[in-house]
This record gives sequence, structure tokens and C-alpha cells, in this order.
Amino acid sequence: MFQTKNSLPEKVRIQVIGMLQERLADSVDLFAQMKNAHWNVKGHNFIALHKLFDEIAEESETYGDLIAERIMQLGGAAEGTLAAVVERSGLPEVPALTRAGKDHVAAMATCLSVYGELMRASINKAAEVGDADTADICTQISRGADKSLWFVEAHNQTDAHIKSES
Repeated sequence: MFQTKNSLPEKVRIQVIGMLQERLADSVDLFAQMKNAHWNVKGHNFIALHKLFDEIAEESETYGDLIAERIMQLGGAAEGTLAAVVERSGLPEVPALTRAGKDHVAAMATCLSVYGELMRASINKAAEVGDADTADICTQISRGADKSLWFVEAHNQTDAHIKSES
């Protein structure tokens, strides 16, 4: 921990930094998986998915920056190395040979869903320990992840599918 005049108690900062290290790993992992989908997607909706996955990758890179900067504000050191990501990420791994658009959509929807779930748990944890600023950052990221999930899931939803659920 670095010296800081941040008024949150050190015990709280240590807890929050640990949690944020995990969310940073998730964000870097989400970026990499979205880029992989962007590069490898094939099929009928190629261009739409190619662009969408790239946009979500850019957003997840922004999420990682927000989280890393918050870690630094609290006196920690952001650990965004590949080794840290492999050790800490809670996201499911997408099979490397995924190619079809519908398969990428399903895999990326799962990643975004898990990412959002982990982020919402972090909102609750930050609020529980009294760090409203971290909870706010996690809320901002959660909203973005949910929007991205909506955009991705819409690619595999059809009128027939929607009617059968109504």
C-alpha cells in the first residue's frame, strides 16, 4: 500500500483493493475475449458482430482503466498482468475454435452476464464496507455491461423466440 490521505480507513481500502483486483482481471479478460470474438467471428451477421464485439472490447478497456485508477486512488497498485488475469478472472473461457456468429453471441452473452453479476456483487460489497465511490464506479460499469449484454443477446433472438416466451 502506498501512503495516501484518502479518508477511508486502511482496513476498508485493503478489502476494496482486493475486490477491485479481481474486477480488473475480469475486465482485462472481457477485453481479450471480445477482441478474440471480433477477430474470429464468421457468418451471416459478420459485419454487425465484428463491429459490436470491437465496441464492447473498447468499453471493457475503459472499465479496466476506471478500476485500475480506483485501486491507485486507494493506495494500491493495479495488477493487470496476464498472469494476474489468469489467476483472478471469474469469467468463463470461450473455446478458441469458436467461429460461427451464433456461437460467439452465446459465449459473449455468457461472459457479459457473469461479468455483470460479479460487478453487482462488488457494488454490494463496496456499499457494505462504506465505499460509496467504488460502489458508484461499479454501478456505472454494471449498467454498461447490461447494455452490452442486451445488444449481444438481441442477435440470437427472433420474433418466434420472443412470442414463445410471452
